Amino acid sequence: MATDAGNPLPRFPAGFLWGVSTSAHQIEGAVDERGPSVWDVFTAEPGRVKDGSTAAVACDHYHRYPEDVALLAGLGVDAYRFSVSWPRVSSPGGLDFYDRLVDELCAAGVRPVPTLFHWDLPASLDWLERDTASRFADHVSVVAERLTDRVGKWITLNEPAEHTLLGHALGVHAPGRRLLFDALPVAHHQLLAHGLAVRALRAAGAADIGIANSHGPTWPASADPADTEAADFYDTLLNRLFADPILLGEYPAGLGELMPAADLSADLKVIAEPLDWYGVNYYAPTLVGAPLGTETEFGGVPVPAELPFSVREIADRPRTDFGWPVVPEGLTELLCGFRERYGDRLPPIVITENGCSYEGLDDQERIAYLDAHLRALHDALTAGVDVRGYFVWSLMDNFEWAEGYARRFGLVHVDYETLERVPKASYHWFREVLRAQR
Repeated sequence: MATDAGNPLPRFPAGFLWGVSTSAHQIEGAVDERGPSVWDVFTAEPGRVKDGSTAAVACDHYHRYPEDVALLAGLGVDAYRFSVSWPRVSSPGGLDFYDRLVDELCAAGVRPVPTLFHWDLPASLDWLERDTASRFADHVSVVAERLTDRVGKWITLNEPAEHTLLGHALGVHAPGRRLLFDALPVAHHQLLAHGLAVRALRAAGAADIGIANSHGPTWPASADPADTEAADFYDTLLNRLFADPILLGEYPAGLGELMPAADLSADLKVIAEPLDWYGVNYYAPTLVGAPLGTETEFGGVPVPAELPFSVREIADRPRTDFGWPVVPEGLTELLCGFRERYGDRLPPIVITENGCSYEGLDDQERIAYLDAHLRALHDALTAGVDVRGYFVWSLMDNFEWAEGYARRFGLVHVDYETLERVPKASYHWFREVLRAQR
């Protein structure tokens, strides 16, 4: 991978927020000390996770959080994005853990940035049911009442697009349903939950609220009208379906009438509650063409032949250990495109996830990846996009969903036998980046 990693990064604006991210199910473990989630049910089914593992222990962050907060302090980040497990909060004493974690972070001078839903839905609930959105708002109120005195920045949902697509349309993530387009109610109910959560947070006094949506440029496989039409449809489904209602208060043409709402305009008013910032998780563009009549694959995920598009391989690009193409300039393209599409309806942006899977402690590939993406992010800033922060995924290696423990995204290596944490070369590199930016 070509890189300028040996040269200093350009300066980011004063007050730019630097952080790292994790999620509860991927690192906490301690499953016996909380209620079950859809992911516990899913991973217990043979064949669902590629290495047959579960997150029963994961990184044991639940018991080792002081050690992990010390790693954050040593890294020198401004903020730590973690998620609050809904099943844990619903269990006796479960919220006490997040109370302790927030106190530990504040004492270390690290801003806590909780994500209120990161895919670990309580096993008793279902996003196909509208009532789950209201139940989520109740959960948010409970968490905010306890933590809002020390938490300034909040995230409602993480990647509702992936949770809809992978968990409910294609069945490769929990809860493992393969509904294809019948999964659209899941998208609507998550968006409604987001809007209700914003209202609940405002009622609790929160004043710095965003969402973490995954986005990437969609590239047509060719100039052929069949390919461009398929790419436009994919872009609508994976990008605009989850951004337009939040930022514009409307669904893309043709999708609103498919949503399960007695009064869609009333729901959209809730979904479009004003945000203080908009979170973007970026990993790679997607190359899309007309259907091929056979199953294709994207990032290890099968794309059924019956869908009205196919996903193609982006050639002549280096790839991460996950097989994802490395396209830093796609981040610049995405952000500039968002500014053009949404104009003054687009609030300031925070990159809530960006990272890569590579093996080894001397992870020079990860350093090159992060360096190139930070330069691409700075290009977007120079082009006039209002970006206020950047979070690396992830602080530490963890349970990578259906991949189990086969993929390592962390700045910190975790030995899953001993649970020893060892900072990688990328951890030390990022620490020096942060020092140079101050």
